[in-house]
Amino acid sequence: MNLKKAGSALPLFLAALIWGLSFVAQSNGMEVVEAFTFNGVRTVVGALSLMPFAIRNCIKGGFSFKKKESRTLLIGGLLCGLCLFVAHNLQQFAFNYTTSGKIGFLTALYMIQVPILGLFLKKKTSPIVWFSVLIAAVGVFLLCVNGDLSSFGKGEILALCCSFMFAVHIIVADKYSPLVDCISLSFLQFTVSGVLTCICMFIFEEPVVSDILSITPEILYAGVMTCGVAFTLQLIGQKNTDPTVASILLCLESVFSVIFGWIILDEALSPKEILGCVIMFIAIILTQLPESLFKRSKKGSRLNG
Repeated sequence: MNLKKAGSALPLFLAALIWGLSFVAQSNGMEVVEAFTFNGVRTVVGALSLMPFAIRNCIKGGFSFKKKESRTLLIGGLLCGLCLFVAHNLQQFAFNYTTSGKIGFLTALYMIQVPILGLFLKKKTSPIVWFSVLIAAVGVFLLCVNGDLSSFGKGEILALCCSFMFAVHIIVADKYSPLVDCISLSFLQFTVSGVLTCICMFIFEEPVVSDILSITPEILYAGVMTCGVAFTLQLIGQKNTDPTVASILLCLESVFSVIFGWIILDEALSPKEILGCVIMFIAIILTQLPESLFKRSKKGSRLNG
Protein backbone atom coordinates (compact mmCIF):
# COMPACT_ATOMS: atom_id res chain seq x y z
CA MET A 1 0.00 0.00 0.00
CA ASN A 2 1.47 3.39 -1.03
CA LEU A 3 1.44 6.50 1.17
CA LYS A 4 -1.66 7.93 -0.51
CA LYS A 5 -3.67 4.76 0.12
CA ALA A 6 -2.35 4.49 3.67
CA GLY A 7 -3.34 8.11 4.33
CA SER A 8 -6.89 7.36 3.14
CA ALA A 9 -7.16 4.17 5.15
CA LEU A 10 -6.16 5.79 8.45
CA PRO A 11 -9.29 8.02 8.81
CA LEU A 12 -11.54 5.02 8.09
CA PHE A 13 -9.66 2.93 10.64
CA LEU A 14 -10.05 5.71 13.23
CA ALA A 15 -13.79 6.04 12.43
CA ALA A 16 -14.26 2.31 13.06
CA LEU A 17 -12.26 2.65 16.27
CA ILE A 18 -14.46 5.51 17.49
CA TRP A 19 -17.69 3.64 16.66
CA GLY A 20 -16.41 0.48 18.34
CA LEU A 21 -15.63 2.34 21.56
CA SER A 22 -19.05 3.99 21.49
CA PHE A 23 -20.62 0.68 22.56
CA VAL A 24 -18.79 1.02 25.89
CA ALA A 25 -20.09 4.58 26.32
CA GLN A 26 -23.63 3.43 25.57
CA SER A 27 -23.37 0.52 27.98
CA ASN A 28 -22.06 2.74 30.78
CA GLY A 29 -24.71 5.35 30.10
CA MET A 30 -27.48 2.79 30.40
CA GLU A 31 -26.42 2.08 33.99
CA VAL A 32 -27.46 5.61 34.98
CA VAL A 33 -30.25 6.76 32.64
CA GLU A 34 -32.88 5.04 30.52
CA ALA A 35 -32.61 4.33 26.81
CA PHE A 36 -34.61 7.23 25.36
CA THR A 37 -32.91 9.70 27.69
CA PHE A 38 -29.37 8.66 26.75
CA ASN A 39 -30.13 8.39 23.06
CA GLY A 40 -32.12 11.61 22.85
CA VAL A 41 -29.49 13.77 24.54
CA ARG A 42 -26.52 12.26 22.72
CA THR A 43 -28.20 12.52 19.30
CA VAL A 44 -29.08 16.18 19.85
CA VAL A 45 -25.46 16.79 20.93
CA GLY A 46 -24.33 15.07 17.74
CA ALA A 47 -26.58 17.28 15.64
CA LEU A 48 -25.27 20.41 17.38
CA SER A 49 -21.69 19.37 16.64
CA LEU A 50 -22.53 19.32 12.92
CA MET A 51 -24.71 22.44 12.91
CA PRO A 52 -22.00 25.04 12.14
CA PHE A 53 -20.75 23.06 9.14
CA ALA A 54 -24.28 22.37 7.88
CA ILE A 55 -25.28 26.05 8.14
CA ARG A 56 -22.09 27.10 6.33
CA ASN A 57 -22.72 24.65 3.50
CA CYS A 58 -26.40 25.61 3.18
CA ILE A 59 -25.50 29.31 2.94
CA LYS A 60 -22.76 28.54 0.45
CA GLY A 61 -25.13 26.40 -1.63
CA GLY A 62 -27.97 28.94 -1.53
CA PHE A 63 -30.58 26.89 0.40
CA SER A 64 -34.15 27.70 -0.68
CA PHE A 65 -37.44 25.83 -0.45
CA LYS A 66 -37.99 26.73 -4.10
CA LYS A 67 -34.93 24.75 -5.18
CA LYS A 68 -35.36 21.06 -5.96
CA GLU A 69 -32.07 20.16 -4.27
CA SER A 70 -33.18 21.85 -1.04
CA ARG A 71 -36.48 19.97 -1.01
CA THR A 72 -34.61 16.73 -1.71
CA LEU A 73 -32.32 17.50 1.24
CA LEU A 74 -35.30 17.92 3.57
CA ILE A 75 -37.01 14.73 2.39
CA GLY A 76 -33.78 12.75 2.62
CA GLY A 77 -33.04 14.11 6.09
CA LEU A 78 -36.52 13.21 7.31
CA LEU A 79 -36.43 9.64 5.96
CA CYS A 80 -32.86 8.98 7.15
CA GLY A 81 -33.73 10.47 10.53
CA LEU A 82 -36.73 8.18 10.94
CA CYS A 83 -34.55 5.15 10.17
CA LEU A 84 -31.91 6.26 12.66
CA PHE A 85 -34.56 6.98 15.29
CA VAL A 86 -35.76 3.36 15.15
CA ALA A 87 -32.30 1.79 14.74
CA HIS A 88 -30.55 3.73 17.51
CA ASN A 89 -33.28 3.13 20.05
CA LEU A 90 -33.57 -0.59 19.29
CA GLN A 91 -29.83 -0.82 19.80
CA GLN A 92 -29.92 1.18 23.02
CA PHE A 93 -32.66 -0.98 24.55
CA ALA A 94 -30.61 -4.07 23.67
CA PHE A 95 -28.02 -2.99 26.25
CA ASN A 96 -30.57 -3.84 28.95
CA TYR A 97 -30.35 -7.52 28.05
CA THR A 98 -26.99 -8.43 26.50
CA THR A 99 -23.34 -7.40 26.18
CA SER A 100 -21.85 -4.62 24.07
CA GLY A 101 -19.69 -7.11 22.15
CA LYS A 102 -22.67 -9.16 21.00
CA ILE A 103 -24.61 -6.04 20.08
CA GLY A 104 -21.65 -4.78 18.07
CA PHE A 105 -21.34 -7.92 16.00
CA LEU A 106 -25.07 -8.42 15.48
CA THR A 107 -25.41 -4.78 14.41
CA ALA A 108 -22.65 -5.31 11.84
CA LEU A 109 -24.89 -7.77 10.01
CA TYR A 110 -26.40 -4.78 8.20
CA MET A 111 -23.53 -5.22 5.73
CA ILE A 112 -25.07 -8.53 4.70
CA GLN A 113 -28.69 -7.38 4.82
CA VAL A 114 -28.13 -4.44 2.47
CA PRO A 115 -27.59 -6.57 -0.68
CA ILE A 116 -30.47 -8.84 0.34
CA LEU A 117 -32.83 -5.88 0.62
CA GLY A 118 -31.51 -4.76 -2.74
CA LEU A 119 -33.43 -7.67 -4.28
CA PHE A 120 -36.66 -5.79 -3.63
CA LEU A 121 -35.20 -2.88 -5.59
CA LYS A 122 -34.41 -5.27 -8.45
CA LYS A 123 -30.68 -5.16 -7.76
CA LYS A 124 -28.74 -8.29 -8.65
CA THR A 125 -27.23 -10.24 -5.75
CA SER A 126 -24.20 -12.47 -6.32
CA PRO A 127 -23.95 -16.08 -5.10
CA ILE A 128 -21.17 -15.10 -2.67
CA VAL A 129 -23.65 -12.91 -0.78
CA TRP A 130 -26.01 -15.83 -0.26
CA PHE A 131 -23.08 -17.94 0.91
CA SER A 132 -22.19 -15.14 3.34
CA VAL A 133 -25.73 -15.12 4.70
CA LEU A 134 -25.47 -18.85 5.40
CA ILE A 135 -22.19 -18.68 7.29
CA ALA A 136 -23.32 -15.52 9.11
CA ALA A 137 -26.31 -17.46 10.42
CA VAL A 138 -23.85 -20.04 11.78
CA GLY A 139 -21.89 -17.24 13.42
CA VAL A 140 -25.01 -15.79 15.04
CA PHE A 141 -25.92 -19.21 16.41
CA LEU A 142 -22.47 -19.73 17.94
CA LEU A 143 -22.38 -16.23 19.38
CA CYS A 144 -25.87 -16.04 20.85
CA VAL A 145 -27.26 -19.52 21.45
CA ASN A 146 -26.00 -21.37 24.53
CA GLY A 147 -27.55 -24.80 25.02
CA ASP A 148 -30.97 -24.16 23.47
CA LEU A 149 -32.80 -21.52 21.46
CA SER A 150 -34.26 -19.98 24.60
CA SER A 151 -30.85 -18.37 25.27
CA PHE A 152 -31.34 -16.22 22.16
CA GLY A 153 -33.02 -13.51 24.19
CA LYS A 154 -34.53 -10.04 23.91
CA GLY A 155 -31.16 -8.33 23.59
CA GLU A 156 -30.09 -10.38 20.58
CA ILE A 157 -33.49 -9.95 18.89
CA LEU A 158 -33.41 -6.17 19.44
CA ALA A 159 -29.86 -6.02 18.05
CA LEU A 160 -30.88 -7.94 14.92
CA CYS A 161 -33.89 -5.65 14.41
CA CYS A 162 -31.53 -2.70 14.86
CA SER A 163 -29.25 -4.20 12.22
CA PHE A 164 -32.17 -4.43 9.79
CA MET A 165 -33.08 -0.77 10.31
CA PHE A 166 -29.47 0.28 9.74
CA ALA A 167 -29.61 -1.66 6.46
CA VAL A 168 -32.75 0.26 5.47
CA HIS A 169 -31.01 3.50 6.47
CA ILE A 170 -28.03 2.70 4.23
CA ILE A 171 -30.33 2.09 1.26
CA VAL A 172 -32.21 5.34 1.85
CA ALA A 173 -28.98 7.29 2.39
CA ASP A 174 -27.52 5.75 -0.77
CA LYS A 175 -30.40 7.29 -2.72
CA TYR A 176 -30.17 10.79 -1.29
CA SER A 177 -26.50 11.34 -0.37
CA PRO A 178 -25.30 11.71 -4.00
CA LEU A 179 -27.95 14.38 -4.59
CA VAL A 180 -27.28 16.71 -1.65
CA ASP A 181 -24.58 17.98 0.70
CA CYS A 182 -23.63 15.04 2.96
CA ILE A 183 -22.89 17.08 6.08
CA SER A 184 -26.22 18.91 5.84
CA LEU A 185 -27.98 15.59 5.30
CA SER A 186 -26.26 14.14 8.37
CA PHE A 187 -27.19 17.17 10.48
CA LEU A 188 -30.84 16.85 9.47
CA GLN A 189 -31.02 13.12 10.12
CA PHE A 190 -29.54 13.50 13.60
CA THR A 191 -31.88 16.41 14.31
CA VAL A 192 -34.96 14.41 13.30
CA SER A 193 -33.82 11.36 15.24
CA GLY A 194 -32.89 13.45 18.29
CA VAL A 195 -36.18 15.36 18.41
CA LEU A 196 -38.28 12.21 18.07
CA THR A 197 -36.24 10.42 20.73
CA CYS A 198 -36.53 13.38 23.14
CA ILE A 199 -40.32 13.35 22.66
CA CYS A 200 -40.35 9.66 23.63
CA MET A 201 -38.06 10.49 26.54
CA PHE A 202 -40.57 12.92 28.06
CA ILE A 203 -43.55 10.63 27.34
CA PHE A 204 -42.18 7.28 28.56
CA GLU A 205 -39.40 8.23 30.96
CA GLU A 206 -38.63 10.70 33.72
CA PRO A 207 -35.26 12.26 32.86
CA VAL A 208 -33.26 13.66 35.76
CA VAL A 209 -30.84 16.45 34.89
CA SER A 210 -28.34 15.46 37.59
CA ASP A 211 -28.23 11.90 36.25
CA ILE A 212 -27.62 13.15 32.71
CA LEU A 213 -24.84 15.48 33.89
CA SER A 214 -23.21 12.61 35.78
CA ILE A 215 -22.56 10.79 32.48
CA THR A 216 -21.40 13.86 30.57
CA PRO A 217 -18.26 12.09 29.22
CA GLU A 218 -20.36 9.23 27.81
CA ILE A 219 -22.89 11.68 26.33
CA LEU A 220 -20.20 13.83 24.73
CA TYR A 221 -18.35 10.83 23.33
CA ALA A 222 -21.46 9.15 21.93
CA GLY A 223 -22.63 12.48 20.51
CA VAL A 224 -19.66 14.53 19.34
CA MET A 225 -17.16 11.75 18.61
CA THR A 226 -19.56 9.18 17.17
CA CYS A 227 -21.73 11.53 15.12
CA GLY A 228 -19.47 14.48 14.36
CA VAL A 229 -15.85 13.33 14.32
CA ALA A 230 -16.33 9.76 13.04
CA PHE A 231 -18.69 10.92 10.28
CA THR A 232 -16.13 13.51 9.13
CA LEU A 233 -13.33 10.94 9.19
CA GLN A 234 -15.45 8.63 7.06
CA LEU A 235 -15.98 11.37 4.46
CA ILE A 236 -12.27 12.20 4.35
CA GLY A 237 -11.21 8.56 4.09
CA GLN A 238 -13.63 7.62 1.33
CA LYS A 239 -12.43 10.39 -1.00
CA ASN A 240 -9.39 8.36 -2.12
CA THR A 241 -10.30 4.85 -1.04
CA ASP A 242 -11.91 2.08 -3.03
CA PRO A 243 -15.47 1.51 -1.69
CA THR A 244 -14.75 -2.16 -1.04
CA VAL A 245 -11.65 -1.40 1.01
CA ALA A 246 -13.54 1.35 2.85
CA SER A 247 -16.38 -1.00 3.77
CA ILE A 248 -14.00 -3.65 5.08
CA LEU A 249 -12.17 -1.09 7.21
CA LEU A 250 -15.42 0.26 8.64
CA CYS A 251 -16.49 -3.31 9.47
CA LEU A 252 -13.72 -3.28 12.07
CA GLU A 253 -16.22 -1.42 14.25
CA SER A 254 -17.64 -4.78 15.29
CA VAL A 255 -14.20 -6.13 16.22
CA PHE A 256 -13.39 -3.05 18.30
CA SER A 257 -16.73 -3.32 20.12
CA VAL A 258 -15.76 -6.78 21.37
CA ILE A 259 -12.18 -5.77 22.20
CA PHE A 260 -13.22 -2.69 24.20
CA GLY A 261 -16.04 -4.60 25.88
CA TRP A 262 -13.46 -7.16 27.02
CA ILE A 263 -10.81 -4.62 28.12
CA ILE A 264 -13.00 -1.95 29.72
CA LEU A 265 -16.21 -3.72 30.74
CA ASP A 266 -14.67 -7.13 31.48
CA GLU A 267 -17.17 -8.82 29.13
CA ALA A 268 -15.45 -12.16 28.59
CA LEU A 269 -16.46 -14.32 25.63
CA SER A 270 -16.28 -18.11 25.56
CA PRO A 271 -14.23 -19.86 22.81
CA LYS A 272 -17.51 -20.76 21.06
CA GLU A 273 -18.65 -17.12 21.10
CA ILE A 274 -15.26 -15.94 19.82
CA LEU A 275 -15.53 -18.45 16.96
CA GLY A 276 -18.98 -17.06 16.18
CA CYS A 277 -17.52 -13.54 16.02
CA VAL A 278 -14.75 -14.66 13.66
CA ILE A 279 -17.22 -16.44 11.34
CA MET A 280 -19.55 -13.43 11.25
CA PHE A 281 -16.65 -11.08 10.47
CA ILE A 282 -15.56 -13.35 7.62
CA ALA A 283 -19.12 -13.25 6.26
CA ILE A 284 -19.15 -9.46 6.43
CA ILE A 285 -15.84 -9.19 4.56
CA LEU A 286 -16.98 -11.61 1.85
CA THR A 287 -20.01 -9.44 1.06
CA GLN A 288 -17.74 -6.47 0.46
CA LEU A 289 -15.30 -8.13 -1.92
CA PRO A 290 -15.87 -7.35 -5.62
CA GLU A 291 -17.53 -10.14 -7.56
CA SER A 292 -14.89 -9.77 -10.28
CA LEU A 293 -12.31 -11.11 -7.82
CA PHE A 294 -14.11 -14.45 -7.63
CA LYS A 295 -14.64 -14.51 -11.40
CA ARG A 296 -10.91 -14.07 -11.95
CA SER A 297 -10.14 -16.80 -9.42
CA LYS A 298 -12.57 -19.17 -11.14
CA LYS A 299 -11.10 -18.37 -14.55
CA GLY A 300 -7.58 -18.92 -13.23
CA SER A 301 -8.59 -22.30 -11.82
CA ARG A 302 -9.90 -23.40 -15.20
CA LEU A 303 -6.69 -22.28 -16.91
CA ASN A 304 -4.51 -24.05 -14.36
CA GLY A 305 -6.58 -27.19 -14.72
